[in-house]
Amino acid sequence: MSLNQTPRGDRVHISLFGRRNAGKSSLINALTGQQIALVSEVPGTTTDPVYKAMEILPIGPVVIIDTAGLDDVGGLGELRIQKTIEVLNKTDVAIVVIDGSCSDYSFEKDLLQRIEAKKLPVIIVLNKIDQLDQKDLNIAVLQKELGHNVVAVSAVENTGIAEIKQALIKKLPEEEGKTFLVRDLINPGDLVILVTPIDSAAPKGRVILPQQQVLRDILDGGAIGIVTREIEFAAALASLGKKPKLVITDSQAFEKVSAETPDDIMLTSFSILFARHKGDLAELVKGARTVDTLQDGDKILVAEGCTHHRQCDDIGTVKIPRWLRQYTGKQLVFEHSAGFSYPSNLEDYKLVVHCGACMLNRREMQHRILTAKGKTIPIVNYGVLIAHIQGILPRVLQPFSAEVL
Repeated sequence: MSLNQTPRGDRVHISLFGRRNAGKSSLINALTGQQIALVSEVPGTTTDPVYKAMEILPIGPVVIIDTAGLDDVGGLGELRIQKTIEVLNKTDVAIVVIDGSCSDYSFEKDLLQRIEAKKLPVIIVLNKIDQLDQKDLNIAVLQKELGHNVVAVSAVENTGIAEIKQALIKKLPEEEGKTFLVRDLINPGDLVILVTPIDSAAPKGRVILPQQQVLRDILDGGAIGIVTREIEFAAALASLGKKPKLVITDSQAFEKVSAETPDDIMLTSFSILFARHKGDLAELVKGARTVDTLQDGDKILVAEGCTHHRQCDDIGTVKIPRWLRQYTGKQLVFEHSAGFSYPSNLEDYKLVVHCGACMLNRREMQHRILTAKGKTIPIVNYGVLIAHIQGILPRVLQPFSAEVL
């Protein structure tokens, strides 16, 4: 997989914030060397967050997010501001853009407080310096007032852009502390079997994104990945001359694969790997165990991080509700959300059941878990939930026992 094909959820998210007409869109064009953002002298040209997945050398694959001005006005402006604020929840590095002609920085100070409350690395850019007399350009005073270093640029004249890139490199989140998907559970030369059902939800001609990413991580770790459908799993296992170290299955095939996998072979699922990689596995396991306390009339939110075409036996809208009703024997009420945010009435739900988050970055999934936790609402993802319902959760957590105790 080339860098240009890196999934959005695995890219560094760089978001630009500031007032209307501060030059955020012009700065994106200068950073990328492309005319990818609409530029106009009219304030408020950018109305909704605009996402562009691309590469910035030498940083690598990123998502650049252009946002509406946080000083927008009117009822529609308030909605735009709310959408911009939501972008903070998925931002890895924030760039605050200031119009060089600005003399009152109270707005930027309030914005910086919002960003610092999220513990986000921030870069402050003073734009449009081509319109200033050099005698009016006192960066030291501005840095003292805002409490941050300031990079002076002209997006129009393409000056200072290299300095922004250098600042980004220094501010990029450290990889230390982040888990691999599976590489830390296996050794070079180990056999790993991936069980990938090909059902109506699978895209034509390819496997789904989580399966691709897990296979790539196995290969990067020098292990040997073997891919099979659940139908041929038993035959594939019997044909091996060496016992596999690990079996990773789609959660929907848990029951069959668990029954056919010897007890001395570790077993888990793609969804559980993603729960650990992007979320909080221990918290999601707690959420699964609260399923046994659900009562008639309880409302369950099934939340997905992206929108997609629904199949006739869709896991979120059909299978999960059916399995939960069968398991609990209760008359549960299910509601669904898809996209960038939870519904505003989150406190109305007794449980959040979340997708595997393959299209979300780690920061956004962490935010979603913390939001539910902050309202004392249990949260679980598809794979952890299915394993609990099928009575095999302790087994599929064995590879991570130290993390979930």
